[in-house]
Amino acid sequence: MNRRPAILAAAALTAVAVLTLSACGSGDGSSKGDDEIAGADAGDESSPSASQSANPTDSADRPAVTLPTDMKKVFEDWKTGDATKDAALADAEQALNSVDDAIARGDTKSKALAFYYQDDALVSEVKWVQAWLDANISWAGTIRYFDPRVTLRDKKTAVVIYCSDDSKAFNKDRKTGKVDKSSTGESPYTLYNTRLVKNDDGVWQTTGLYTKRGHEQCGG
Repeated sequence: MNRRPAILAAAALTAVAVLTLSACGSGDGSSKGDDEIAGADAGDESSPSASQSANPTDSADRPAVTLPTDMKKVFEDWKTGDATKDAALADAEQALNSVDDAIARGDTKSKALAFYYQDDALVSEVKWVQAWLDANISWAGTIRYFDPRVTLRDKKTAVVIYCSDDSKAFNKDRKTGKVDKSSTGESPYTLYNTRLVKNDDGVWQTTGLYTKRGHEQCGG
C-alpha cells in the first residue's frame, strides 16, 4: 500500500491491502500488470536536472487539480532533459496530485483520477481514496518525491521509478482538522515502480504500479 508512516491506522490498511501507488502506507502494493513493470533497478541512469517538473505540452483538456495549502508536495530533480521522458514525469506528478486532490475533497469519482489512471491502477486508486474516507482522515504536511528514473519501452510506453519521503506528512482528522504527528515507527521511504502508457490525446496514463515501503534503494 502506500504513503506516509503515520497515515492510516493498521485497521484501515488491512481493508485495502491490494492498493498501490499514489499514497504510501505501511505495506506493499501492486495492480494487475506488475509483470510488465521492470524491476527496481531498471530505471534510466542519466543524470537529472535540478529544475522542477515539466508542464504537460499536449493539448488535452486536463481537469483541474488543486491541493489544500496544508498538503505540500516537493518533486526534486523532476526533469531529465529529454522531452518525452519529462512529459511522462509531468503526468506521473499530476497522477499523484490527482489522488491527493480526491482525498482532500472526498471524491472517489474524481475526473482527474480517471484522466491520469486507467485499468487496474484506476480501480486501486479509487479504492485507496475510499479507504481514507472510511477512516475519516486526510493528511497534512510535506511529501518529497526524488530520484526519478524513466525508461522508454517504445514511443507510447514508459517505466517510471522514483522514491518518496513522507516523514513530514501526518494524518489529519477530516472532521476536527486535528493533525496526528505520532509515529508508527515505519520507514518513511517508499519505492514507486510504475508503468505509463501514452493515450491518443498525448496523456501519459498510469496503468500499472507497484510500491515497496522501506526499500533500500530509497534509503529504507
